[in-house]
Amino acid sequence: MQVKDNTFLITGAASGLGAATAERLVAGGGRVVLCDLSDAVEAHAERLGDAARAVRGDVTSGDDIQAAVDAAVALGDGRGLAGVVHCAGVVSVAKLVDREGNPADLDAYMQTININLVGTFNVMRLAAAAMAKNAAGEDGERGVIINTASIAAFDGQVGQCAYSASKAGVVGMSLPAARELSRHGVRVMAIAPGVFETPMMSEIPDEAAQALAAAVPFPKRLGKPDEFARLAEQIITNAMLNGEVIRLDGGIRMQ
Repeated sequence: MQVKDNTFLITGAASGLGAATAERLVAGGGRVVLCDLSDAVEAHAERLGDAARAVRGDVTSGDDIQAAVDAAVALGDGRGLAGVVHCAGVVSVAKLVDREGNPADLDAYMQTININLVGTFNVMRLAAAAMAKNAAGEDGERGVIINTASIAAFDGQVGQCAYSASKAGVVGMSLPAARELSRHGVRVMAIAPGVFETPMMSEIPDEAAQALAAAVPFPKRLGKPDEFARLAEQIITNAMLNGEVIRLDGGIRMQ
């Protein structure tokens, strides 16, 4: 599949990994529908020009994501929705038992699972249904889904029970989804980023961010959002990438 002249849905597209991916796909001649809860998504779509549209939406809402998928199909101008890069998610930190001996909040745990895991399933199911209607291209391909996992799925740290579980679920869905959707010509991949320069990272103290950067074997820095976007672009254009999770982390293994 080529990026040029194809249409892609990007979730979490107002900033960070999603925003960078949208920029790269438009630069490659593609069209994008940007979906995010933040009103900043509209300004980003305007910056990208006529090849971009913005849809405000919650990834856990069937109606919202269906509206985003429909917008992408319409923007496809008869060619339909070619791909999804699902970047929307949240980071959460909470110990099972805090210093005072209080148990973790169950509602907070469920919210993380709902956004990161159920939201991913919601985007996949609606996007796949639209892609299955596309005309088959080379090798019978009709679409590609790229989800965002995390190295926390493999190297979860203290306080990351909810976040690690949600991202491990994304990893766990990759192969069975790829196997199931193969009959429709739809590939499924996941990227597991390490520590990246995103708005989420900006919320932690500089000292902690510097320590994380120093822990990366090489290069000794935080990842750049465009490096995620470049991998997403490679997955789109390489039909043999399917049913796999790629760590994008500079070799870091969290302690």
